Amino acid sequence: MNPFGVRGAWLRRQQPPDELVTTARGLEELGYDTVWISGGGEPGIFDILEAVLDGTERILVAPGIVNIWVETPESVTDGWHRLEERHPGRLYVGLGISHGRLVEGMGLDYSRPVATTRAFLDGLDAQTDPLPVDRRIVAALGPKMLRLAAERSLGTHPYLTTVDNTVAARAGVGPGKVVATELGVVLEPDLAAARAQGKEAIAYYLGLPNYTNNWRRAGFTDEDLGDGTPATVSDRLVDALLGLGDAAAVSERIRAHRDAGADHVCVQVLGSAPDPLAVFAALKDA
Repeated sequence: MNPFGVRGAWLRRQQPPDELVTTARGLEELGYDTVWISGGGEPGIFDILEAVLDGTERILVAPGIVNIWVETPESVTDGWHRLEERHPGRLYVGLGISHGRLVEGMGLDYSRPVATTRAFLDGLDAQTDPLPVDRRIVAALGPKMLRLAAERSLGTHPYLTTVDNTVAARAGVGPGKVVATELGVVLEPDLAAARAQGKEAIAYYLGLPNYTNNWRRAGFTDEDLGDGTPATVSDRLVDALLGLGDAAAVSERIRAHRDAGADHVCVQVLGSAPDPLAVFAALKDA
């Protein structure tokens, strides 16, 4: 069962809290079902989730994702119970392993991501009053993590993936589990301009093996990835990863992920859009 509804939005934690709340309230007014908020590399995500829950009335809220290197099973359990008591049924918890570059920069060992995630889930289940399995979802890309997500959570929350990756995610978690796919979009009718903005947006991820390996599983090559700079990324790759173009083209990409097995697609507005809420309004019926 998919608790997240059809319409989803994905927002960055780095926005000032009052802007996040304003955007979430606008999304609620537009009829969006769930707002996802990035977890980042610092603790304290539950304080941000609290502000968004307090500032809205019905929209579901989920971190996409809680970085399991900066939170603990205890802090996640306590945070969820505290907010569940005040806003029952509205908070789901996305959990994820983050990126090797970020984690190793903290002086930590990223060499066993699946085992580390399993140990964190074990820690959650060992709490006196655990975070329920049906209120958590695991970010997963590769086959082993997808199996773990299916075994220990609602399903998976893939980030920056192709439609073929969504097909693989559905196969990896199996029927009856949720695939809640993030989709970055650049709403710009000039396709060349949209591609340029999209390439800038994905540049950071070109050096992260968990993403690049996943794209290779979808059939892309070193030539598509280029030398790590936006200008050398192939049009083929950016076209596959993002929704680019006018509202009709972006809506078609959302539908393609749904047809490929996604129960829920949460849109992240990328590029130079001056008013992200206007983009969400243009796409709300997709």
